[in-house]
Amino acid sequence: MRKKILRYLALLLLPFIGSLLIRALYNLNKKQFHTPENLSQEPIIFACWHGELLMLPYLYSHYRKTPHAKVLISNHFDGELISRTIKYFGLGTLAGSTTRNAARVLIQSIKTLKEGYDIGITPDGPKGPRHEVSDGIIVMAQKAKAKIVLVEIKPTKKWQLNSWDKFVIPKPFGIINYYATSEIDVSGMELEAARDLIQQGLLQHEK
Repeated sequence: MRKKILRYLALLLLPFIGSLLIRALYNLNKKQFHTPENLSQEPIIFACWHGELLMLPYLYSHYRKTPHAKVLISNHFDGELISRTIKYFGLGTLAGSTTRNAARVLIQSIKTLKEGYDIGITPDGPKGPRHEVSDGIIVMAQKAKAKIVLVEIKPTKKWQLNSWDKFVIPKPFGIINYYATSEIDVSGMELEAARDLIQQGLLQHEK
């Protein structure tokens, strides 16, 4: 019973507090966008590594002044916390992952793209291995005929957690560097070639 109460309180309070902290960290840093000036208004898959997703909503809002996106979030307790947090940034969620219940999640994602939503995805989520691209993003893009934008988020000052994804939290008073590719088309590509292209694109600014 006590555990249920604690989980309820966590779900009630932590997302709101988390959203405030994310906004504070963003506003306490300078920002540099090394990104294309414009992107297509067609539905796009925005991809970044799991360890860099904290500040992803601001890259998205750089291109879409009115949010119309859903983020693929695994359906466990931590995922629920993330889901409720990103709602404060106008983003919806798709519950599941491309490694568990993969077929159902891919069908949902393809339908969502065809309905006109952008999708946010971490190709190495939800549990890794770190910086290894799963096939889900490729199948999703090919079946929905959607382009992919690869995003790297590199703060000059950061805390890095000792988690499987080496999760990055920007420290105040630095610079958050946003890198994004132009739209990538993987239609017609073999899985291995597309996987290598995405992995290399997401590691261009890795030190």
